[in-house]
Amino acid sequence: MSASRRLALLVEYDGTAFAGSQAQPVSRRTVQQTLEAAIEAFTGETQRVRFAGRTDAGVHALGQVVTLDTRTPHSPARFRRALNHFLPPDVAVRSACEAPSDFEPRRHATSRRYRYVIEDGRPRSPLTRHAAWQRDDLLDAQSMAEAASLLPRTQRDWSAFAGRLPAGRSTLRTLLRCEVRRCSPHRIEVWMEADAFLPHQVRRTVGALERVGSGRLTPAAFARLVEAPPASAGPVAPPQGLTLIAVRYPSGLLDWDALDTETVDWDDNEDVPPQRESDGATMARD
Repeated sequence: MSASRRLALLVEYDGTAFAGSQAQPVSRRTVQQTLEAAIEAFTGETQRVRFAGRTDAGVHALGQVVTLDTRTPHSPARFRRALNHFLPPDVAVRSACEAPSDFEPRRHATSRRYRYVIEDGRPRSPLTRHAAWQRDDLLDAQSMAEAASLLPRTQRDWSAFAGRLPAGRSTLRTLLRCEVRRCSPHRIEVWMEADAFLPHQVRRTVGALERVGSGRLTPAAFARLVEAPPASAGPVAPPQGLTLIAVRYPSGLLDWDALDTETVDWDDNEDVPPQRESDGATMARD
C-alpha cells in the first residue's frame, strides 16, 4: 500500500444551501460532508478533511483551503478534475497541490481576508439576493469608510465584536485591514483582513458600519465599540453578503496546480484581480 500523503484543495462554494462549512452531528448539509462524500466516491477512502476557516450557514467562499490525506497515487490535477465531477454545482475545487505532511490549513495561515457586499439605494434584486445584503435606503459610504479607518490595527481584545464564546477562549486578534468602498452607485464593499477572526466578528463589524451609514451611529461612537462589553457590537449582518476571499500562507508553502488562481488575492489598491502572485501564497471566519 502506498504511503499517505497530504493534499491541499482551494475550494469555492455558494453557501446558500449549506448549514455551514463544518460537519455537524445532526443530518444537515455542510460543505465538509459534501467534500468528504466526493473524496470517498473517487478514492474509496473515508476521512475527515480540515478547513482553514469556518463559515456559517449562508456564507460563501472563493478561497477556502482544505486538506486531505490519501494513499492513492493520483496527481493533484487528477484530484481536482475528479472531485469536480462528483461535487454538486454549488461547490468546486479550483486548484489542488501537494502539501507538507505536517501542514495544517488553520494553524499555518498568516491571515484571512473577507469581503462583504451591500446593495443599497434601490429596490431589492431577486437575482443577487443570495450574494448581498439588500437595502432600499442609500447608505453614507464615506462615513462608513471613516468609521472603518478608526479601528485599531494592533493586537487587542475584539470580544465586543464576537458572538458568545466558551470560557477561556482567547479574544486577542490583530486586524490588518478594514476598508469600505463604494464600487458603484448601488454597491458597497467592506473588506477585512486579520490574522484570524472571532465568530461573527466580520458580520458584527458590518452591522455596526451599516448603522453609521444610515446615520444612527457616528464614526467616533463606532470606534468606541471596541471597548464595549462582549457581544455588544452589531447587530450581526445577514450571512449572504459575506465571502471568504482568501487565506494567506508563508511564501512557497503551497504551489497550486491550476491557472485559475489569479482571483485568490486582490491588490490593496486595485478594483480588479491582478495576475497570480509569484510567491505561491494564498489568500482564502466570520
